[in-house]
Order: sequence, then C-alpha cells, then structure tokens
Amino acid sequence: MLLFLQNGGMDEVLAAVGPRLKHIRQHRKCTLTALSEATGISVSTLSRLESGQRKPSLELLLPIAHAHQVPLDELVGAPPVGDPRVRLKPVRRGDNTIVPLTQQPGGLQAFKMIMGPSRSEPDPRTHEGYEWMYVLSGKLRLVLAEHDVVLKAGEVAEFDTRLPHWFGSTGEAPVEILSLFGPQGERMHVRAKPRGH
Repeated sequence: MLLFLQNGGMDEVLAAVGPRLKHIRQHRKCTLTALSEATGISVSTLSRLESGQRKPSLELLLPIAHAHQVPLDELVGAPPVGDPRVRLKPVRRGDNTIVPLTQQPGGLQAFKMIMGPSRSEPDPRTHEGYEWMYVLSGKLRLVLAEHDVVLKAGEVAEFDTRLPHWFGSTGEAPVEILSLFGPQGERMHVRAKPRGH
C-alpha cells in the first residue's frame, strides 16, 4: 500500500477515499448514524470524510474498516498484490542447467545447478572468489587441489576458488546443488543458536 501511495500521488489517493467510503456505506445500506454508533466517530466527522472536507487518517479508517468488515486496502483503493513469483531464466548447456537466483550484479551470487551424468570428467580451474555449495539431490563429485570427495544430499562444501577445483556428477545420475559464490572472496556466515536454547 505504501508503494501505491508513493507512485500514485498522495493527494489523488486521499481525494478518492471519501467517495469510496460513501459507496461502501451505501452499498451495505448503512446510515451515517449507524456507522457513527459502530465506530464511535461523530456523524459530522463521517460526513466530512465522505465529502472530502476531512482528510482520512488511520485513526478514522481503522474503525470504519472494522465496522464494514473490509480490509483497509479496500477503503483506500490499494491495487491488488501482484504475482509474487520470480521469473527465473535457466541457462542450459548440454545436460547441465544453471538457474541464477540473484538478479543484482556484483556481490554474493546464488545459483541452483543441475548437472547431468555427462559432466563427470574433472577439469580443475582457478579464479578469484569463494564458493559455498549444498547438495539437494544426487551425488556431487568435488575435486579440490589434492582432494577428490563425493558429497551426498544434505552435505555442504565451501572453498577458496583460487585453489584448483572442479565439481560435477559422479557419472551415475544428475546432481542438483545450491551454490553461493562471492567473486571478491565473500564468505558464507552461518549463525547458530548456542546450545541449551
């Protein structure tokens, strides 16, 4: 609602509240006297609100919304909430899919990766940054410097990407992971409650 007020212009929104209040009251076949008794707001104040001679405030609108059993948004004409879904654009390379989960450039980046069985031949590389990854399903093979490990669903790895590294499927089946990558070497900070809480 605040976004609507900023974008739509405060005066226009406030000017439309009075006629909307009157319409809602009349649609419910409620008199000013009955609404006054239900809200504790005087008939003259209600009349001035509906005619636009009195600016609406939360102190006045909340009891009116409660009396009419309508959301406050309906009284002020807030637009319906938009579709909350995030439109992700997967990048496919062969049987590998990378889904960027962050939209802003720079800083910590999040990805969901699905790597097919064909990505199973290690080809270690190095670059600036720090990586944290969580295995969602399947088995992840991680080659990091002299280490060659297999991580299963629920396991986590983190490492400095300046070390020679490679990760992919074990070759048996696809592996699905969440990856957080800090190009400037940002590290993942995990907070946990102390024991006993």
